[in-house]
Amino acid sequence: MRTVFLGTSEFAATVLERLAGGPHEPVLVVTRPDRPSGRGRRLTAPPVAATAHTLKLPLAQPERVNDEQARAEIERAAPDVLVVCAFGVLIREPLLSSQELLNVHPSLLPRWRGAAPIERAIMAGDDETGVCIMRLTAGLDSGPVALTAREPIVADDTYGSLAPRLARLGGELLVRALDDLQRGELGFAEQEEAQATYAEKIGPADRLLDATRPAVELERVVRALHPHIGARLALGDGTALGVVRARVSEGRPGEAAGDQALAAGGRHEQLPTGRRGPAVGELADVDGRLLYGTCRGALELLEVKPPGGRGMDAGAYLRGHALPPA
Repeated sequence: MRTVFLGTSEFAATVLERLAGGPHEPVLVVTRPDRPSGRGRRLTAPPVAATAHTLKLPLAQPERVNDEQARAEIERAAPDVLVVCAFGVLIREPLLSSQELLNVHPSLLPRWRGAAPIERAIMAGDDETGVCIMRLTAGLDSGPVALTAREPIVADDTYGSLAPRLARLGGELLVRALDDLQRGELGFAEQEEAQATYAEKIGPADRLLDATRPAVELERVVRALHPHIGARLALGDGTALGVVRARVSEGRPGEAAGDQALAAGGRHEQLPTGRRGPAVGELADVDGRLLYGTCRGALELLEVKPPGGRGMDAGAYLRGHALPPA
């Protein structure tokens, strides 16, 4: 089939690479314009643009995909179907109804509609997630679903380990969907609205590790935001400590190890016998371990990133930095 692919992110680039390696190679790739990035504000191409260049695929980077000029360029490609994957821009009328639009969405719809389904699934402690091929409609990921594939979320999964697996799964599922569509065998089923949950875009508040939440939840936040966004711990001096890796340490705040321990989810490490954990909201050095006290259990910070600095293990941080107030 003649396809036009619309995508932007690294996830979408992986799906594009699989699509281009099969019988439905895109006749046009559409992505967002190059943007300034990094501390030097260097103009950087989106991952999909870089992949399209590598694969020598025709590429368009319109400022506004819904404008008449962008729509005309897509129409000139004469696609049988448009494929959308992590594009980052809402597709509106009349482009929305111009032809069949298939969307690759990394969740088990109707769970986790929206912008950050992979992160939210990890944060929520879901045992599994997956990829859906759905028909794009005006609603937020609410269109009918054609195909679904499941993927387990293991205990140490981060965004960085889970997203590539889902992208590979999505590429395979997309090719299968296009094969079925070409044969006239692709069916769709409406989603159950009552089961819908929403994966809101990750904002600044989502990055902050809040001591009023259990350590097991904060450990999931660290994994969900690694390595692309990063979790942060607000310090008393107005700065923030980046948290790259963490695990749950058993024991309630202020209690000696060996007392009633936290027993829900995550990876756990016992505090040294007789030593008390940090108070809620306290950042403490306990026998060379960097611990953060929460309402339930302590979070051990294994790798951190000081303000303006590079990532380092907690031992190096404790040796080279005065412990800031929490």
